[in-house]
Amino acid sequence: MKTSALKTIIKEAVREAIQEELKEILLEAVKTPKVITQPTYQTPVMESQAPLAPQTPTMTAEAKRTAYSNILGDTANVSFNNAQSFQPQANMDIANGTLPAGEVDMSQIAGLMGK
Repeated sequence: MKTSALKTIIKEAVREAIQEELKEILLEAVKTPKVITQPTYQTPVMESQAPLAPQTPTMTAEAKRTAYSNILGDTANVSFNNAQSFQPQANMDIANGTLPAGEVDMSQIAGLMGK
């Protein structure tokens, strides 16, 4: 049997199966009683017609200072101005960008490369 003939047979079988399923679904939809529900919407009752402005909490200067100090925690007492210098390893050449001799086997490198 040629593949094109098999393909057409499969297409016809699938089409028939889908048509039967759709027919059953439509018959079920027609047979079931319809229940119509009306959405009930009630307009919100406002106490006053004027829109209320959002109220922002007010804090005293002392309360703000206390809140900020609580947020900062331990970092408030640390000085970030300490100059710390980077100390590279002795066997590295920073100017030319050479790295120290590694202990990587060639089989490990080959494993990283695409086969």
